[in-house]
Amino acid sequence: MNLLLLDIGNSRLKWAIVRRRYRRAQPFAAHGVVEIRTLRSSALVWSRLFKACGTPDSIFACNVAGRAVERQIRAAARRAGLGAPQFARSRAAAAGVRNGYREAWRLGVDRWVGLIGARHEHPGKDLCLVGLGTAMTIDLLGAAGRHFGGSLVPGPRLMIESLLEHTAGIRRRAGGWGAASSFDQVFGIGHARTSSASRSRPAALFAHDTHAALLAGARHACAALIGHAMSEARSQLGRRPRLILSGGAAVAITPLLQGRYWRQDDLVLRGLAVLATARAPDRIKSARA
Repeated sequence: MNLLLLDIGNSRLKWAIVRRRYRRAQPFAAHGVVEIRTLRSSALVWSRLFKACGTPDSIFACNVAGRAVERQIRAAARRAGLGAPQFARSRAAAAGVRNGYREAWRLGVDRWVGLIGARHEHPGKDLCLVGLGTAMTIDLLGAAGRHFGGSLVPGPRLMIESLLEHTAGIRRRAGGWGAASSFDQVFGIGHARTSSASRSRPAALFAHDTHAALLAGARHACAALIGHAMSEARSQLGRRPRLILSGGAAVAITPLLQGRYWRQDDLVLRGLAVLATARAPDRIKSARA
């Protein structure tokens, strides 16, 4: 088996190779990250990726970057003489997880597959999953595999972009149209990255200039929502769930959080591995309401 897994997000593609049936915490045979803008700029990037992965036997993907990217990878696979890639879809139930949305397809497939990966990696645990990327996502997963639902807000970078785009006064005082890119190093976006230590410095809520105020507001807003979500989850479950964080902006938010958390950025890839290498159909027992 030489299975290529693709987690195609809005800004990055994460890939991994699996060569045997997946087991909990199993290291991937190989893995890496590619910027989405690089993939969109040239079809040759896909063929290079396939070669770097040792010409995969099959491809299983989770894509939230749009239909154009899906068409691009299908075409690239055909050119490389590979089988048609398979794309994960949100379901009512799979791999011991029951979708909490009334219409299963409306739950983002990355969140759905991430829930499966989280349940597999943290069996028997109540989990609050927080993704800090372009969007900030929060999902609550019970120990028995019940998805209690979730919430969506703009990620910290998108919060700042919105203010810069729609408020001329703030944009001017923050440094003009190019101000948004100056926050990339804090949120780990693209090539503008600094060390974890520099990005994780505490941000005072009461800043002394517009640029710092935008950063402080976005960071504290995300941290406050996470804290509220944990409080609501504890009230609903009767116990504190395990907090799992992922996404490039997580390192900028964690200094403001209270209590223990786990950082795990590969849950979508692990969920894909679970789904792609399962030998038997899921046997999901219906849960009592």
